[in-house]
Amino acid sequence: MNMISNSTEHWQKQDCDHHLHPFTDSKSLNKKGARVIVKGEGVFLWDSEGNKIIDGMAGLWCVNMGYGQQELVEAANRQMQELPYYNTFFQTTTKPATELASVLSEITPPGFNRAFFAGSGSEANDTVVRMVRRYWDVKGCSKKKTIISRDNAYHGSTMAGASLGGMKYMHEQGELPIPGIKHIMQPYWYHLGGALSPEEFGLKAAGALEEKILEIGPEKVAGFIGEPVQGAGGVIVPPATYWPEIQRICEKYDILLIVDEVICGFGRTGNWFGCDTLGIKPDLMSMAKGMTSGYLPISAVMVHDRIADVLIEDGGEFNHGFTYSGHPVAAAVALANIELMKRTNIIEAVKTDTGPYFQQRLRELESHPLVGEVRGIGLVGAIELVKNKETRELFDPAGEVGTICRDHCFASGLIMRATSDSMILSPPLVITKNEIDEVIQKARSCLDMTARDIASK
Repeated sequence: MNMISNSTEHWQKQDCDHHLHPFTDSKSLNKKGARVIVKGEGVFLWDSEGNKIIDGMAGLWCVNMGYGQQELVEAANRQMQELPYYNTFFQTTTKPATELASVLSEITPPGFNRAFFAGSGSEANDTVVRMVRRYWDVKGCSKKKTIISRDNAYHGSTMAGASLGGMKYMHEQGELPIPGIKHIMQPYWYHLGGALSPEEFGLKAAGALEEKILEIGPEKVAGFIGEPVQGAGGVIVPPATYWPEIQRICEKYDILLIVDEVICGFGRTGNWFGCDTLGIKPDLMSMAKGMTSGYLPISAVMVHDRIADVLIEDGGEFNHGFTYSGHPVAAAVALANIELMKRTNIIEAVKTDTGPYFQQRLRELESHPLVGEVRGIGLVGAIELVKNKETRELFDPAGEVGTICRDHCFASGLIMRATSDSMILSPPLVITKNEIDEVIQKARSCLDMTARDIASK
């Protein structure tokens, strides 16, 4: 019988022998060994070697209320003891699922009174595809099947989610996108704006939607999906002119507007949802991550009455769902998490206090020789690394400098993600100003080390 070991080497060996990681070059990882995270408290993590790390990414954009929230642990424990699981298929519901649907209707924009539950953001966006196409079938417009998304968008990694996303490297594996998904340019002014002002470019980028609708035929276009702020694509904050024009175009051609709130939702931008912050009026909203602060997996599609009424009154049975749709323990944790957010006024703090402070401190890094642009909103931001600040010339090949900087962060006790050559920060909403100062200090130090590495080459 093998003795259980608590050594880092033991866990790394097990990981190497048995664990396939998401979005990972397993051969490369297995050579150096995975970092083993063993504890979390507030905005900090500790690894198996005792190193203290400040989590600048809130896990994977999700641990909004930080680590170690005992209220969420206790909510899970209570529900586990009372009813650990039951499905919502057999004309049956559970108290937590029903209550969560009601609470979500209270915090989402007016008119959103129905929730369809799933287990992840990917599953929620798969549900969007099924629901949008079913809606138009019921309306007698069966040709309206195409959903338009954007280059460099991220909507999950399932077949439908990855197809909705505009990540070319994902499409190369699996012959994606699936039929009926098209993409237009992203509202990335720094890369694509050229001599246009941000306002001019915002109208141009939005105009690409109208061009694509006319190319396909309005009678065939079912909807447009977008993140309020593109997250995994590099925290792309669209110009102020972009979303109003997108809204106008969707209404003009009678296509559904779907807002992916998986990252922006639950306080990240200083409001409950990104569509509140940016003034978007969607027909459907997908959400996940911050709903439970990542403590348990759950997601939802919130459906506006103008869509839900058609599906309920005339749609008959909707042949879609998941074993864990409305899982009672996950729903109980989501309810406790939302209540905690309300009681602590955390979203107001992000809007008026820590969010503005984070953006102010982050923009101090624009003076660094490597930094071409800093962008963000609330408690999410990006630091764009460039070869030439004056001309906006990018590094070629893309991604190498970002990886160098990420590795310096890794070694310096800061989790800051690299998306190509954009360094991404999305800390827990509970971060304090002193902790923000620590993040910025470590980030500047890592930028300095990256600059020295580039110079030495």
